[in-house]
Amino acid sequence: MPPDAPQAILIVDDDPSVTEACSRLLRLEGFTVYSALSPTGGLELASDKRPDAITLDLRMPILSGVRFLELPRERPALRNTPVAIVTGDYSIDHSTTSQIEALGASLRFKPLWIDDLVALARGLMAA
Repeated sequence: MPPDAPQAILIVDDDPSVTEACSRLLRLEGFTVYSALSPTGGLELASDKRPDAITLDLRMPILSGVRFLELPRERPALRNTPVAIVTGDYSIDHSTTSQIEALGASLRFKPLWIDDLVALARGLMAA
């Protein structure tokens, strides 16, 4: 990516209102944004676009956020991509949070306000 190119972030969430709102806000902040409404679509986009960072929902149909995270970690081109799992589930068990940490991702809780979302994106880019 050229040095003056916008940083790219991939948002993976099965809720269209979440992906649309986050995408709109991050584009206004100057990011290139890709979004997927399914984990499989997110994996395809991640492989194709190689974003600088990924945010994803923890609870999605077909693949959980943790299982999604395991797959890019197995691919050399995506292994070091910074990832944040964003969830509205406040009752996550210790083994899940340990898995998330072991896979090198951060965990954030919804709702994310505008400043929180932008700070998260910028923090991922700096990682």
